[in-house]
Amino acid sequence: MTLADERFADDADSAPVDMLAALFEARGWPVQALSADEITGEIQGSWAKYQLRAIWRAEDNVLQVLCLPDVRVPKDKTGAAYELLALVNEQLWLGHFDVWSKGGVLVYRNGAMLGDDGMLSLDQAQALVETAVDECDRFYPAFQFVLWSDRSPREALDSALVDAHGEA
Repeated sequence: MTLADERFADDADSAPVDMLAALFEARGWPVQALSADEITGEIQGSWAKYQLRAIWRAEDNVLQVLCLPDVRVPKDKTGAAYELLALVNEQLWLGHFDVWSKGGVLVYRNGAMLGDDGMLSLDQAQALVETAVDECDRFYPAFQFVLWSDRSPREALDSALVDAHGEA
């Protein structure tokens, strides 16, 4: 019996990194433990493959989920990218997008405060992963429009949201 089988058989809450690793394993997604408190994996989204990272901070009972859509912001597009980030982040209920200062990499980040026991349920794990991937899928076209087709941030966001609504 694999770790995923054990976790999902009894539907018990588990340590956050263990639960996420079990979820990845059960879905057949590549996953690697970087430490006892950090994993990384890869998920195919609608537009691209996303690297998903989870980092557990036991002292705060916070699980941070990062989703990286492999979008790099060139220096000449930094201003437009930050303007788009502000517009995109206004649309989000959970998490936010940011550009890492080292390397100009676009990242979606969401921190989940867990209860005093620091455990994560299967439903919570699925929701965190699905939210990260859904938001990256939802706004990926907007970032591409700004970075590669020279649309204004407002035009890019409007086009991406119209396109997303048209696919539903």
